Amino acid sequence: MKKILFLALVMAMAISADAQRRVYRQPVRRAPAPRYAQQRNNYNSFQPGIGFKIGANVSNSVSTRDYGYNTGSLLGINLGLFADLPIIQPISFAPEVLYSQKGYRVGTTYGNFTQRNHFIDVPLLAKFKVTPNFNVLVGPQLSWLMSTTNTYDDGFTVTQQSTYDNDNNGHKTYLDGVIGVSFDLNRKVDLHGRYAINLQGTDRYGNTYTPDYRNQVWQVGLGFKF
Repeated sequence: MKKILFLALVMAMAISADAQRRVYRQPVRRAPAPRYAQQRNNYNSFQPGIGFKIGANVSNSVSTRDYGYNTGSLLGINLGLFADLPIIQPISFAPEVLYSQKGYRVGTTYGNFTQRNHFIDVPLLAKFKVTPNFNVLVGPQLSWLMSTTNTYDDGFTVTQQSTYDNDNNGHKTYLDGVIGVSFDLNRKVDLHGRYAINLQGTDRYGNTYTPDYRNQVWQVGLGFKF
């Protein structure tokens, strides 16, 4: 009887030791990281920086008074410097200084007219990081007209005139509105596209009988952080 009790006690101790060994060998499960920590990792590119950008413009002229007014598009370039200054996640201040070519084409029965304008643009944009790689930009833009080149081609001769006057039908400085998006291809390069339009007419003497001309431009390009 004692042997039976002893064997039962030994078996019970062995079973208990084996159970404890299994418990200690179980992997420790770590609690998932807090949501704010995951967001912090997702926004690890939320750092200040400056860089260089270059792109293409497709521009023309529109009128808010004459909706039938339409001009042909003109291809140009834009290039300059930009900064990315974090304010509070996920918002940054994104100022730029750009050289930008704008203008339009008009075809008539007498020939073709092309106006190319050379601007210095200063977008002052708010940048919203929607996802780790996708951003929305919106804000005002100050534009200074440096010069204008008018070209007229009647099929026989080409007449070109460049102007550097300070009046340009009443305006040399413009306030624009800008909206766009950008995609971070990596930490150093982004692909961006945007739309900009004058918030004031190019001719201050315009009235209800004169079209209120406004420059508009679609831009696409690449940005490179230093």
